[in-house]
Amino acid sequence: MPPRAKPPPGISRVDSDDELGTDDLPWEWIYDRVEDEAASPPHEENGAGSRKRKRAPGKQDGPKIVGARMGGFQCAIGDIMLLKAEGSNEAWIGIIYEFLDDEDGDKAANFMWFSSEKEIRNSDRKRLDFLDNELYITPTFDINALTTINGKARIMSFNTFLQHYPTGKVPRKAKEFGKVFVCRRACNTRSCTYTDEFVWEDVYRGVEDLDSLKDLIEKGTKPSRRQLKPRKPSPELELGHDEDDDELGELAKFRTPSKKAKFRDAVTPGSRHKGARGSKPVTPSSHRKIVVKKHLEFTPLATRVLSPAHIQNSPYQVARSQLHVASVPTSLPCREAEFSLVYSHLEAAITDGTGTCIYISGTPGTGKTATVREVVSQLDAAVRADELDDFIFVEINGMKITDPHQSYSLLWEALKGQRVSPAQALDLLEREFSHPSPRRVPCVVLMDELDQLVTKNQGVMYNFFNWPGLRHSRLIVLAVANTMDLPERTLSNKISSRLGLTRITFPGYNHEQLMRIVQSRLEGVPGNIVDADAVQFAARKVAAVSGDARRALDICRRAVELAESDARTLEANTLPATPSKRASKAAEDPKKKKGGPSGRVTIDTVRRAINEATSNPLQLYLRSLPFAARLLLACLVTRMQRTGLAESSYGDVLEEMQRTLRMAAGESRPLGLLLRDRRARAGAGAAQGGGDLVVKAKHDALARMPRPAGLSTAAVDLTGAGIINLEGLKAERPSKMRLAVGDEEVRLAFRDDPEIKGVGVIL
Repeated sequence: MPPRAKPPPGISRVDSDDELGTDDLPWEWIYDRVEDEAASPPHEENGAGSRKRKRAPGKQDGPKIVGARMGGFQCAIGDIMLLKAEGSNEAWIGIIYEFLDDEDGDKAANFMWFSSEKEIRNSDRKRLDFLDNELYITPTFDINALTTINGKARIMSFNTFLQHYPTGKVPRKAKEFGKVFVCRRACNTRSCTYTDEFVWEDVYRGVEDLDSLKDLIEKGTKPSRRQLKPRKPSPELELGHDEDDDELGELAKFRTPSKKAKFRDAVTPGSRHKGARGSKPVTPSSHRKIVVKKHLEFTPLATRVLSPAHIQNSPYQVARSQLHVASVPTSLPCREAEFSLVYSHLEAAITDGTGTCIYISGTPGTGKTATVREVVSQLDAAVRADELDDFIFVEINGMKITDPHQSYSLLWEALKGQRVSPAQALDLLEREFSHPSPRRVPCVVLMDELDQLVTKNQGVMYNFFNWPGLRHSRLIVLAVANTMDLPERTLSNKISSRLGLTRITFPGYNHEQLMRIVQSRLEGVPGNIVDADAVQFAARKVAAVSGDARRALDICRRAVELAESDARTLEANTLPATPSKRASKAAEDPKKKKGGPSGRVTIDTVRRAINEATSNPLQLYLRSLPFAARLLLACLVTRMQRTGLAESSYGDVLEEMQRTLRMAAGESRPLGLLLRDRRARAGAGAAQGGGDLVVKAKHDALARMPRPAGLSTAAVDLTGAGIINLEGLKAERPSKMRLAVGDEEVRLAFRDDPEIKGVGVIL
C-alpha cells in the first residue's frame, strides 16, 4: 500500500469562476490616465509623478500600469488577490505590489504574500494562538503570472470578522466562503519572528498604505540574530563544534519514516471489518466477550554489552578508533581555505534565497565530501542558534543508487516527504521549480560521485544543473567529482554551460599535510605509542603515490594493529605464565629480547603495514602480468593522469604508448623482445622491389614507430580478469576502456618496476 501524501500546507482553494467567468480571455493592461494626460505640460509632471508614486511603489519605464483586466474582471495595485497553485488544491493570498512583464513576456504581478501557520517550519518558536482562518502578512515578495489569479480575497481584523460572522465561521453556502481571512500579525516564516498584534484596518486601508505596510513588516519581523563571522582562509582556523549536537542533528535529518504512521490507517480486509460496517450491532444481552490481542513478544537473545571504559582501556584501541576513516574528527586540518570558500558560497545562496551550482573536484581522498558535510553541519548549527534562515539538505551518492533516475525520487522525498516513482518525481519537480511559490525553502543538494550519475542522454545531469538557474527554484547543487574537467570532457555543452563558473578544486595532500592529519587524529592517545618518524615515513610514502588521506590513515591504523600484536607477544614472552623451557629461555636471552617486538609504532612497523597493503592478491597479480599487459596498464594510468578522464579509447592508449616509447632513451631488453623486427620488415621490402623508394620509405617509417606486439591479447585478458573494462571485449581503436580497479593500485604495483621505468613511464 503506497504511503499517503501529506496534505498541502496552504489554504484549500475554492473555485471562483463566478468572478473571472468561464471564458478564457486574454489579460489587458490598464494604464494611468493622469500620466497620459500629463505627458507634455512640465508644470503638471511633478503632480502626476507624485500621484503616480503614491499609487504604485514600483518603478517602470513608459506609461504606468495601475491595473489589469480580463473580460469583466479587473484588479489594481493594492488589491488582495486569491491565487491558485499549479498542480494542487492550495491557494495563495497576496497583495498586488506592482504589475510587470515577466521573463517570458507574459503579464505578471509582484505580490506581497500572506502565509498560514502551516507554512512555519520552526515548531519550537511557532505561536500556538492562531485561528482557523488566520493569515500572517510576510515580507516575502514573488512574481506570479496573472493567469494564476483566482479571484479577490478579503482581509479584516478579528473584531471586524466577529461583527460580520458572530459564529466565528463563514457559512459554507455564503458567496464569500473561502475568501475571508483574519490578519492580526506579520511574520517572517523562515526566521519565525512576529510583530506585535495590530488592527488590520489601521495598518492597511488601500494602495496608499503599501509602502508603510512594507516598512512595518520588514522592521517588525527583522530577526534579532547575531551576524555570522566571515570565514577567512587561515591555516590556524579552528573549526571546533559540539560533537553531540552534530550527531543529534544528523540523526534528526536522516531519520527514516515511522512505520506506525505508515500503517496506522491501513485496514486488513476481512469479514470482521465488513461486519463492523454493515452488520447489526450486538445487544448487551449477548454478553460477548471482546478479547484484544496483544502484540507478539520475542525474548531477545543474550548479548554481551561492553562498557566504554573497557573499549577505551587500551591506548591501541583508542588510536585504532580515531584513525578509522569513518571516525568523525572535531576539525578538518589542511582544508581551512576550501572550507571557507564553500561556506561563504552556501551561506550567501541560503541568505539570498537564490539558486546556484558549485562544482567541486579533486582526486579521491582529498576531503571533498568531508568538507561539504562539515560546512552543512556548521550551517545547521547556525540555524539552530538563530543565526541563519532554515534550509533543507539532501545527499545523493551515485554509488549508492542503482539507477541515476532515482535521484529524482530522493529529491522529491526530501522536499515534500512523499515517496513516488522517478518518472512521477521528475514531473512533480519540473512543475515545482517552474512555478513561483511564496513558501519555498532553499534546498541544498550534495551530488557525490557525479560521474556515476551520467546517463546516455545526460538528462539527469541536465535537469539538476538547469533547475538552479530558474528564478524561483531556490535550489543549490553541490556537484562533487574526482576529475576537474568532467563537464567539458564528458558532458555536452548545454550541460557544462549551466554548471556556471563557481568551481572549487581540492588539491592532493603533500606529506606535511598528511602528517598534520594523522597527528591530529592521534592527539589525546595515552602512552605515546606512535613515533613521529613513523608518521612522517607513512606520509611521505602515500604522498609520493596519490596524496590520499584515507590510505595514510589505513596504513597508520594497520601499523597500530601490528604494534598491539607485538605488545601482546612481548607480554606473553616476559610473563612466566607456564613453566615452559622455551618461554623461560626466551625471557632469559637478552639479545632476542632486545631485537624482538617493542609494542611501539616505528618506521619498521609502518614498512610492514605498507608491505601488507601492497602485497594483497591484486598487487601480486598485477606484478606477475606479462610486460605487454603491464605497459598497457601503465600507459592507461598515465593518460588518465594527463587528461583527467577516467575513460579513454584503445587507440588513444596506443598513441600514448607510442609517444612514451619514442621518448625512451635506448631500447631495454624486454622492449626489444616485443618490438617488431625492423630488419626483417626492411628486408621484405627490398625483396619486393629492390629500388622502390616509396615502399622503402614506408617500411622505414614503420620501423621508426615501435609498437609492442600482443597488446590486443593483453587487453582482452585484463578485461576477463576484471582489471579493465573494454567495450565489446574487442581491442579495436574506437573501443572505450577504463580501469575497473583504483589507479592507486596500479601505481603501487608498478612504482618500483624496473622494466616500466626502463621505457620511460613514470607513475
